[in-house]
Amino acid sequence: MISKEQKQEIIAKFGGDEKNTGSTQAQIALLTARINDLQVHFKKNPKDHAGTRGLLLMVGQRRRLLKYLKNNDINAYRALIAELGLRK
Repeated sequence: MISKEQKQEIIAKFGGDEKNTGSTQAQIALLTARINDLQVHFKKNPKDHAGTRGLLLMVGQRRRLLKYLKNNDINAYRALIAELGLRK
């Protein structure tokens, strides 16, 4: 679970300021943090299929947001994936 302080820090870093929670970059960064946090849970609980479904929904949402960002601002997209380490 992401703490409130961590969430505010991510929003401030990627959204421009701590009030800009709706920016695409901030939403992608928050989803990435939640996905990374859940990976530890699924290593301990491999049979949590309901949780796995939620994880896949988050991954799909992040993919759609990344596609939107790529189509509208390619430079911001490239900077974001480099900073988050999403592509190998």
